[in-house]
Amino acid sequence: MQASEHDTLAQQVLALRGTGDQVTPFTESQPGLDITEAYGVGARLRVLREGAGDSVVGRKIGFTNRSIWPEFGINQPIWGYVYASTLQDLAEVQEGFSLSGLPEPKIEPEIILGLGRAPEPGMDESDLFACLDWVSHGFEIVQSIFPGWRFAAPDTIAGGGLHGALLVGPKRKPGSEVGLEALHAFDIAIQRNGEPMDRGKATNVLGGPLTALRHLVELLPRDPYNPPLAAGEVVTTGTLTRAFDAAPGETWETSLEGIDLPGARLRFT
Repeated sequence: MQASEHDTLAQQVLALRGTGDQVTPFTESQPGLDITEAYGVGARLRVLREGAGDSVVGRKIGFTNRSIWPEFGINQPIWGYVYASTLQDLAEVQEGFSLSGLPEPKIEPEIILGLGRAPEPGMDESDLFACLDWVSHGFEIVQSIFPGWRFAAPDTIAGGGLHGALLVGPKRKPGSEVGLEALHAFDIAIQRNGEPMDRGKATNVLGGPLTALRHLVELLPRDPYNPPLAAGEVVTTGTLTRAFDAAPGETWETSLEGIDLPGARLRFT
């Protein structure tokens, strides 16, 4: 694909932002859109959003939970950018989070990592843990600009990684408050309006949140379009349970066992 083709698709994605509108999957009209070229579209989308006054604050890793791959026809993780405009403190939206403008939104309970220093390829999980400034539990709100959540992996990447918003809960210091072992051994339960919906565990995300981080760290050096992770970035590591349709009027809550992180609560408007 040419740079102009990256730009055309990125412009389409940007034009859809906040409208709730959807588009036919790009792979149906762009046979050259493979995984590598899709990340080229994502890089161009970053340039366009930054040109409009937004800024990148981190990355989201998607489809780390292999149990949901058959549901979406996906067979590998993907990643996308998190922006200043899509990152919020969970405490700031306790009066309600608006789903307006998000096409077919879903809610995902996740572990979110704040990088104190840049991780490097070849690091094991103990080394990666030492790179963390904080650990949090919160929600990613994902969306699909492709009708019915039907797409190929390159579509999800070119479309911004399905990212809608990242809502970060209280932050805990690694080591003193959240241990390395706990990040691989906790359990989580999620409820909607007080009704149990699903249970998950740390190992659902490629074996653990740090394993998911390692996957991204090893992947980025092979990406010709996007930079490696930097100190100060936020990385959310994928849904610990199934992803659920989200609708106004619902209240979602989680509880965690085996790790010193509080559960999260969110009401949709």
